[in-house]
Amino acid sequence: MKCIETKNAVGHVLCHDLTQIIKDQYKGARFQKGHVVQPEDIPVLLSMGKEHLYVWEMTEGMVHENDAAERLLALCANDHMERSAVKEGKIELTAACDGLFRVDSQRLLAVNSGDEVMIATRKGNTAVRKGDKLAGMRAIPLVIREEVLHAAELAAGDTPLLELLPYVKKTAAIVATGSEVKKGLIQDTFTPVVREKLAAYGIETIEVLYSGDGVEAVRNAVEAMRERKPDLILCTGGMSVDPDDNTPGGIRAAGARIVTYGAPVLPGAMFLLGYFPDGTAVMGLPGCVMYAGATIFDLILPRVAAGVEVTRSGIASLGEGGLCLGCKPCHYPNCPFGR
Repeated sequence: MKCIETKNAVGHVLCHDLTQIIKDQYKGARFQKGHVVQPEDIPVLLSMGKEHLYVWEMTEGMVHENDAAERLLALCANDHMERSAVKEGKIELTAACDGLFRVDSQRLLAVNSGDEVMIATRKGNTAVRKGDKLAGMRAIPLVIREEVLHAAELAAGDTPLLELLPYVKKTAAIVATGSEVKKGLIQDTFTPVVREKLAAYGIETIEVLYSGDGVEAVRNAVEAMRERKPDLILCTGGMSVDPDDNTPGGIRAAGARIVTYGAPVLPGAMFLLGYFPDGTAVMGLPGCVMYAGATIFDLILPRVAAGVEVTRSGIASLGEGGLCLGCKPCHYPNCPFGR
């Protein structure tokens, strides 16, 4: 750093905070470390008794933290995101709409494994609401070497590290299995729960069909629902290994390609996910969805609603973090479940 006359300080970077005291009114950092002195700052600085300032000697090959933050932002920002102004060398991103937030974890790790830069995000593959904070980034020192910043850019690659996908699926049909429900022997308490969860993602339930039990009955009901051309089909119940539980067989018989029957998530181990040739998703929902605060359905629904095709490996990856701790009251999604 070097000491210069304040009147010559425009464009220079302050090395430390400068405190202003106005009796009975204000005491605090009027200018903060890293601030780039502007023409209008000169009278204020002189009124504070600062006739000389310590500033950084910006040499070739060095980048100021504000400029570095802008370049780190460029590695992250994508559609449907809003940025903050640079504050104390940091920029934050927030969601401009409801949607599924995704992170390229490997490339993010590569960037953060380098020196003197950081990008922090919320967990990827999670549902976010408009206005939710997504990420923050900054350089660690006040000035950073160009080659260090360039190394981070190379590690990030040519496409944004982050993605926010709006929900695109708008309609659903429900097949409620079980002869006891179809005959009216018990009240259907499953369908209202599923309707509510769908509505949270802007998905309208266009029809509910009570199929009864048996592979043929479930198959016929699923085929009837396909004729309504919903964006997704949900079958409730009949997912365990009891002889009368034939929902998986009925879905398969209707022509679905089964991605997985079973998931390393509790509650929700008996979950089924499949796709029909036209891309329509079909799910078999185990009974836990009816009464548990959060299940496999809450982890998969945002992805399907955003139009992301879920793979078997994607389901397998849910094992770490896939154990619900059963907190009372339930705090999902502000908890480690699915994280």
